[in-house]
Amino acid sequence: MKRAPAVTTLAVAILLSAATAAQTPNFSGKWALVPDPAAQGPGGGLGQAAVIKQDAATMTVTRTTQMGEVTNVYKLDGSESKNTLNFQGNAIDQISKAKWDGGTLKVDTTMSFDGNPVNLTMAMSLDASGNLVVVSTRPDFQGGGSPVTTKATYKKAE
Repeated sequence: MKRAPAVTTLAVAILLSAATAAQTPNFSGKWALVPDPAAQGPGGGLGQAAVIKQDAATMTVTRTTQMGEVTNVYKLDGSESKNTLNFQGNAIDQISKAKWDGGTLKVDTTMSFDGNPVNLTMAMSLDASGNLVVVSTRPDFQGGGSPVTTKATYKKAE
């Protein structure tokens, strides 16, 4: 009789882990920015377009910027990922931690720019239509005021 509760407990644990896995979307694909006529100032998110490759352990984001092609690789288990940004002849190390919060991937990135610490955040999720929504927060580099938060929506290009 003692086996039945153990089997039931195991079955519930398997169902819960399957439900948790189902909540973590796969962002793989080629994504194009959906223009927002109401947006003011420079956008955030992933720029005009991005290609994302994702497996159970990592997510690789490749996008084209004014500085050329930029690729970042994020570990999805919450551990540190190191990427290097080449900007005006300088190599800037970026340390990111990505972790799932339900169906949203939250990425916190720190770096040092001219000796000053810079913190960036990005939250990625899929909306009900399957579009990629990216909410980014960064310092106000020009005005020195409050952090700037932008929301960008991307549609699958393929």
